[in-house]
Amino acid sequence: MTRQFSSPTARTGRTVEPVIPLPNVGEGGPVYPGNTDGGVAVEPVIPLPNPGEGGPVYPGDSNGGSVVEPVIPLPNPGEGGPVYPGNTVGGGNQVWTCPSGNCGGIIVLPGIIGGVWPGAAKVRFLNAGYGYPAFRIFIGNRRFVNLLNYASATTYGQVNAGYQTVTVTGTDGYVYIQKTMPFQSNGITTIAIINTAGGLDLMQITDSCCPPTNGYSSFRIGNLAYNSGPLDVIMSDGRVVWADLRFKEVPAFKRIMPGTYQFFYADTNLTPMPTGLDIETLDSAWLGVYPPHETFGSLYLDVTSNAIYSVYLLQSGSGRNNIQNLILMDR
Repeated sequence: MTRQFSSPTARTGRTVEPVIPLPNVGEGGPVYPGNTDGGVAVEPVIPLPNPGEGGPVYPGDSNGGSVVEPVIPLPNPGEGGPVYPGNTVGGGNQVWTCPSGNCGGIIVLPGIIGGVWPGAAKVRFLNAGYGYPAFRIFIGNRRFVNLLNYASATTYGQVNAGYQTVTVTGTDGYVYIQKTMPFQSNGITTIAIINTAGGLDLMQITDSCCPPTNGYSSFRIGNLAYNSGPLDVIMSDGRVVWADLRFKEVPAFKRIMPGTYQFFYADTNLTPMPTGLDIETLDSAWLGVYPPHETFGSLYLDVTSNAIYSVYLLQSGSGRNNIQNLILMDR
């Protein structure tokens, strides 16, 4: 006897919906499992666009027509608050930005360099991209920074070690740059968004430093001002701390004695102090005294003990050697 099998349609009288296959690349539409939920098609996650194409970024999915945010967004500039991963370090991971109308001044960014979870790296971002609107930054498909204005920096956040894709977009989703970068396990870095002849680039700067001891602090000045020529960092008493500091050059840390200092940026033919020589205190009689050279800017700094200072020169105008200071201080 021949056994007959009835179809699900025959048993129930209802049509069985087939699984909708994945569309071709670029066509969009629902993806696996392809079924519907209450008559509403399940939307796929929209990937990051190719560099220069713009468009939406992660996560791209929706919930009742609203974009589902995977992380806590940053507040507006100046309000403070958490950044990815949303935890606080020493009172809060914050984005520090230049005060309104005072972008040519010195901005102090306190922060904490602490431990990281096993196999992770610690990173912060610095916006030295002159002439661009505020950025959003993604690591992989996770939003890391919601809003980063020029002459601003974040405190440290943690990411998994290994190669990660860093994407810098505008607030409208336009992709300015997308670059794969290495993150070393237990490493501490600053990633600066910098100007280049062709647009923007990402520059990774190591922040690893010997912990300050015996009351000293650590100090360096890096040049991220695209419009600057080689600069000497000199003190009013004639000492040259660094000579011919060029764009994208971030020298090694020097030990510095606590006290009040005044540094000047100039183009001279003076001989720099030996690389391994500490920066000792500056006699107060020299404060306010300008060196006998044309200077392009200055830095007045009260150095406390057991701190790590990274000072970055940023562009402050379109003219040659129009520069400003951004001071990052960590303990």
